[in-house]
Amino acid sequence: MKKTGKELDAIVGEWVEEHKQRRARVDAKGEPDFIDAMLSVLDGADLGGFDADTVNKATILADRVVSESDISKLVYLQAIVKETLRLYRAAPLSAPREFTEDCTIGGYHVWKGTRLITNLWKIQTYPRIWPDPFEFKPERFLTTHKDVDVKGLHFELIPFGSGRRACPGLAFGLQMVQLTLASFVHAFEISNPSSAPIDMTESSGLTNIKATPLQVLIKPRLPSQLYG
Repeated sequence: MKKTGKELDAIVGEWVEEHKQRRARVDAKGEPDFIDAMLSVLDGADLGGFDADTVNKATILADRVVSESDISKLVYLQAIVKETLRLYRAAPLSAPREFTEDCTIGGYHVWKGTRLITNLWKIQTYPRIWPDPFEFKPERFLTTHKDVDVKGLHFELIPFGSGRRACPGLAFGLQMVQLTLASFVHAFEISNPSSAPIDMTESSGLTNIKATPLQVLIKPRLPSQLYG
């Protein structure tokens, strides 16, 4: 992963450096380069506040990150991913655990060898910790819960589990989701084909699946030569 990250950084770095050199030349004319195309959608964008809808905010920030070549600067997009993992974890229950010694929890004696399956959905929608727990509010991770992460250190949000048996794909999964989402909202306009709210009802079972398949309309936002 580190090797791949360095290679990707080198590629994007070359694009940005070529763009800077081209812009520095007084006689630079002709067709816009790749970075020009990426930045063209920023014209007139308003980055102040969080008044626009979630998709629009994510799109603006995804556009900006192209010029900065740093996925970590997509703070609002990261907040969207966190809120999605809070409300719609891949599975509502954790993997089974087994107590290795007798202990007392909340006044209850638990015997060694007892199996434990944690209800992560209940924890991540607990109203004392999460105001309006069933509302999709990414902004909470930029304000009241800005220090809460999903890497297993904050027990109120553990979609990947915690401790030695946490999901081994945590780091890779987060990077891929953020990169894919940023690329998607940057490249396409996304809209609802109907005026009805999107049905987010979940199916029953050990995995979290939408009961109603998602239907959206997508429209290219960039010049056609950039899609290939």
